[in-house]
Amino acid sequence: MRYLFSTGLIGAITAGVSLLRGTRDAPITWRAVLAWVSWGITLALAVGAAIDMRRESHGIPVADDSPLAANQSKRAKKEIKRTEKQLKAAQKR
Repeated sequence: MRYLFSTGLIGAITAGVSLLRGTRDAPITWRAVLAWVSWGITLALAVGAAIDMRRESHGIPVADDSPLAANQSKRAKKEIKRTEKQLKAAQKR
């Protein structure tokens, strides 16, 4: 539920409503088409970010180009080091 109320999604939806109000009575020009394409890209990026946040919080791998991939990589390295440390301690016993 918290992913639906992320700032990116709220901003994209608000921008879409504003764009709809602004272009409702205006003729269709290349600028209007470009504005709608831009809004579509913004919405797609916001949805992708929400999906990445959900995947990261559930421990599912995210794409390498995601900003959250660095966090997952650091967490995985820490987990590997912790496991290696436990194995060494178990071998010394």
